Amino acid sequence: MADGKTKKRIEELVKLLNYYNYMYYVENNPVVTDYEYDTLYKELAGLEREHPQYRRADSPTLKVGGEPLKKFAAVRHMVPMLSIDNTYSKEELLDFDARVKKITETDEKNIEYAVELKYDGVAVALIYEGGNFLRGVTRGDGWQGDDITENLKTVKTLPLFIPYKKPLEVRGEIYMRKDIFMRINGEKKKSGETPFANPRNATAGSLKLLDPKTVAKRNLQLFAYQGIAENGAATHWEMLEFLKKTSFPVNPHRKLVKNIEEAIDYCVQWQSKRADLPYNIDGMVIKVNSLALREKSGATSKSVRWAVAYKFPAEQAETTLKEVRVQVGRTGTLTPVAILEPVEVSGTTVSRATLHNFDEIKRLGVKTGDRVFIEKGGEIIPKIIKPVPEKRTGNEKDIPVPHECPVCGGSIVKDDEGVALRCLNVRCPAQVKERITHFTSRDAMDIEGLGEKWVDIFVDKKMLSDYGDIYTNITYEKLMDLERMAETSSRNLVEAIEKSKDRPLANLVFALGIRHIGIHASEILAEKFGSIKELGEADEETLSSINEIGPVMAKSIADFFRNEENIRVIRKLKDAGVKTEQGRAEAAKSDKFAGLTFVITGTLSGYTRDELASLIKKQGGRVAGSVSGNTDYLICGADPGSKLDKAKELNVKILSESDFNTL
Repeated sequence: MADGKTKKRIEELVKLLNYYNYMYYVENNPVVTDYEYDTLYKELAGLEREHPQYRRADSPTLKVGGEPLKKFAAVRHMVPMLSIDNTYSKEELLDFDARVKKITETDEKNIEYAVELKYDGVAVALIYEGGNFLRGVTRGDGWQGDDITENLKTVKTLPLFIPYKKPLEVRGEIYMRKDIFMRINGEKKKSGETPFANPRNATAGSLKLLDPKTVAKRNLQLFAYQGIAENGAATHWEMLEFLKKTSFPVNPHRKLVKNIEEAIDYCVQWQSKRADLPYNIDGMVIKVNSLALREKSGATSKSVRWAVAYKFPAEQAETTLKEVRVQVGRTGTLTPVAILEPVEVSGTTVSRATLHNFDEIKRLGVKTGDRVFIEKGGEIIPKIIKPVPEKRTGNEKDIPVPHECPVCGGSIVKDDEGVALRCLNVRCPAQVKERITHFTSRDAMDIEGLGEKWVDIFVDKKMLSDYGDIYTNITYEKLMDLERMAETSSRNLVEAIEKSKDRPLANLVFALGIRHIGIHASEILAEKFGSIKELGEADEETLSSINEIGPVMAKSIADFFRNEENIRVIRKLKDAGVKTEQGRAEAAKSDKFAGLTFVITGTLSGYTRDELASLIKKQGGRVAGSVSGNTDYLICGADPGSKLDKAKELNVKILSESDFNTL
């Protein structure tokens, strides 16, 4: 395809796919099948990969996330993002209405209000210039916030290009749907990580991540609720309609009312309907509709005077605590779970609730057999608020603190924070399946075909007692003796196990399942020590002095290698031929790239980024993290980030992977 035709086709695809995204995510009205969309998306991604110079700033491929960031820059708001005062009763709303009338000195008997849902998310300011999304900033302290532009580009409902060319600031709420929240927490529990407390916590945590690709997987959404522009709008309602026509997602659940009484009625209606929404709200926001009256109302140093939030009371229910069961997770954490007499809360039936830990049980003073009040924290996770001592019959029983693991009988200790109890036995049956599943996962040893289903079977049949057994106890002959295991599947699994022996050291460190040690920390440790043996011999002081490790991680690593059972399993891995030292690159050292500085961007197909960087260094070159006047080459993979724009601006030579291989 000629360059002119390629550029034109890319422009056509971007326009078409952005329209399809708008209809699907904003209007909730899909106009093409998923297959049709995916086909066009793949065509666009392929063209951009081959011709990165034609990639548009509003391309939907940007929604998968760009390159990791080093930090967030602080940005001062052009107009302060002040807070809104909370109210909790009809009387307080009437007082608000009276204050507005007094401050504005209006002669009107009634003031017109816009009433909207109060989303339980994270407020952001979005800056557009010339129709392009320029910058996105968190609310922060109201005066300045963090520049999270790259993370916000992954939000599918946020338009990267709009038809309005004049300067525009849009304020809105980034939120997470309930179903996405449940999925992410399920994944966290499987990997032994601490789950998020509620969707708002998950949203805030996601936006703080320095890797936009991970943010993209969180599937965050946007609702726009305010615009700042010289577009002739005289009312807030007109501004919302303008934003909607300009491609922004504006929530349909809003109402323009003639007076405060109608506003109160609308708030009361939503108090009972909120459970039906796919996202969380914790109240309603009542805003003066007239922008002129808003100007007269003004603000205090902390909050605006022309709006107020009506907060819903948390929905609670009373039920009976029947018993407390103790669950043991992958990292050995003992979690008490309350088993309840089923009761309906916020539109769902609740029969279990978290008690977090045994210190929390002591704080609450709760006993089995108690009548208890429960509510849903963040409308998602049920929790016990308090017992009802006056309803005790004398048959209630104290909840004992375990002195040994309830599953294996092994010894337990309090964790680093002195709160949670943990089982120290890595062969504890409750931990074994999850530890093995973690060991085989993609970022760990990446053993394709050895998923949860087969881990359950192998552990139940006593073929696996720890992840060290994978390399000696899973053989072709044993697999063929199992029902439902085909010959091809058996061979593929054995080959995948054998192949995993040569995984990089960083992946093995992560696979061990050391508490608090994720894949990034594993890469740091592998680079620093070069072998499992040297890592295991390092003391806490040495470990904690490493940049990005710190004392909590250091103690966790030291504790892991002090455990004889862990050392025994590592010995199994080494005896089976698993590589426990840092691999050496195949390429011999040379000075071919001496004096040259490279920067890498985008998704590579022939190398991992670490492999490519290692190859450049072994040829005498230098790999930098950002494009500057000293950069000689930018190696550009699929879905490049802002580094491509910077390279073009500085006339840095751009190489595809094919160009680099030729070089």
